[in-house]
Amino acid sequence: MKKTLEKEAVLRAYKRKQLLITLLPALALAILFGVLCALVSSKGYRLDIYLKKILNEGVVLAVVATGAIFIYSLGSFDISLGASTLFSATLGVMAYNATESFPIMILVIFGVAIGCSLLSSVLASVFHIPVFVTTVAMMSVLTAVASQIISVNGGALGGISIPSKLVRPLDTIEFKLLMLFGYAALCIFVFNFTKIGRRLKFLGGNANCAKLSGIRADRYAIVAFVMAGIGVGLGAFLTLVYTPSVTPTTAGGIGMNVIVAIVFGGMPISGGPRSRIYSALMGGFSYILLNNILKMLISGNAGYGISQIVSAVFFLAVVYITGMNYRTKLLAR
Repeated sequence: MKKTLEKEAVLRAYKRKQLLITLLPALALAILFGVLCALVSSKGYRLDIYLKKILNEGVVLAVVATGAIFIYSLGSFDISLGASTLFSATLGVMAYNATESFPIMILVIFGVAIGCSLLSSVLASVFHIPVFVTTVAMMSVLTAVASQIISVNGGALGGISIPSKLVRPLDTIEFKLLMLFGYAALCIFVFNFTKIGRRLKFLGGNANCAKLSGIRADRYAIVAFVMAGIGVGLGAFLTLVYTPSVTPTTAGGIGMNVIVAIVFGGMPISGGPRSRIYSALMGGFSYILLNNILKMLISGNAGYGISQIVSAVFFLAVVYITGMNYRTKLLAR
């Protein structure tokens, strides 16, 4: 009887610990938002301007990170997402300037984004090399090609653009949140309520066991990269809605920021059964909030470097804390 009570007490303590760690990303997001509001108020800045800035930056990062969850659930990495966003937006602008057709621009943006993602997957499958390696190569190639296109067609301004009146009606909070939550709802459905999501998590948890169960890794990797490509296309489109021009630095940091955002959202970097779509949503906005807080607290020439150091410390701390939630001798259920 005594041993049974002790086991129940240990089980309750374990469940409380897991619940706390699961809720930690949401708690961190709320705390960061409160700190930002307090700082803005103390410095006499306009809160509405800061909130709009954070929304514009956070929506793009959260959208791209949401699609990336499908890749990261496999235990793979893709750091070419920023370069793909830049390349998609660049060809989309070029397509509009050549045809003056908004629908064609949308088709080009999404077609190029999905095509770039598929190319990374196909290269990895054909040459039997890690996906991470192919995405590093893709990042270099896509950035170089996009920069060349922009430099050739940008003239003295150093960028290419579409008429601002074309996207001005879409530059609203309601439209951006609709795009974000609409895409997130689609990803949640596919990831949580279809066999695609279950098998992706199975592959990420134990690829050998999944293969022996008859699951084809290459087939589901393609699905994962298609979903990520849709997120990249939507991110490129929302970038143009916010700023209807493209320069070589557009979306430059998204590739690495996605990794940080996903971890900030409480998802293990190893992927597997504990992958969650909401990690991208909470982590994306948490990262943007943290960046803006650090920019207000640290000014001057050394501000950027110090901000990066602080962000790195936060990243390591979150990896350690969230790792406590899946550091166990038992196989994941």
